[in-house]
Amino acid sequence: MTSDRIPVLCLPHAGAGSSFFFPWRRLDPPGVTLVPLQLPGREERVEEELLTDVHAAVRALLPEAVAAVGDSRRVALFGHSLGAALAYELARALQEQTELVVDHLVVSGSPGPWSGRTEQAAALDDEEFLARIEEFAGYRHSAFDFPELRDMLLPILRADVAMHESYRPTTDAPTTTPITCVRGEGDLLVSRRDAELWRSATRGPFTYTELPGGHMYLAESATDLVDLIAGTVSAATAGGAR
Repeated sequence: MTSDRIPVLCLPHAGAGSSFFFPWRRLDPPGVTLVPLQLPGREERVEEELLTDVHAAVRALLPEAVAAVGDSRRVALFGHSLGAALAYELARALQEQTELVVDHLVVSGSPGPWSGRTEQAAALDDEEFLARIEEFAGYRHSAFDFPELRDMLLPILRADVAMHESYRPTTDAPTTTPITCVRGEGDLLVSRRDAELWRSATRGPFTYTELPGGHMYLAESATDLVDLIAGTVSAATAGGAR
């Protein structure tokens, strides 16, 4: 990647793969290039073992992230729900293990990293598990209504939910990366109070904002969120350059 656009590494929510972000790239937001990252065990990485630990997932993602950035010296990250925890830990790994400058971290639909997940579902049987996930998210993917797709996707969703429920940050120390926290204003899973706990995750600037919709607001209309990401990252990059 050699353009002046800043790459934004995008980390998916539980059960999703990098293809979730493909329609976002067609929006072609100014100043940034959206770069979806793929966790093992899904889509083109289906032959790889599914992971149930955030830190193992970050180790697996780090080489892909560095390769995706290419010649750019700067990078930003976005993640929703489980993706927010992955993005936070990947941002720290990029800062500590590479020479890349992490300009901004945009987290969405997630409590602060030290909050933990009080709602548990990973150990439930299939029907209870899917019902609980639908209750948590206020959203059911239509793929789970088809037996063949359900059999393929259920192990991925279970692994991701286990990953999220067991997540604990690597350190209590805040990052220096500026953070923008986004929440669906009708999110019944993550309260505003819980989302604003991200403020303690950085010593840099922090911004909290809400967009219309529930926990999965980004599945209904991505345009406002993509515009917000592009504007936030472009402004952060310009400020860093100055």
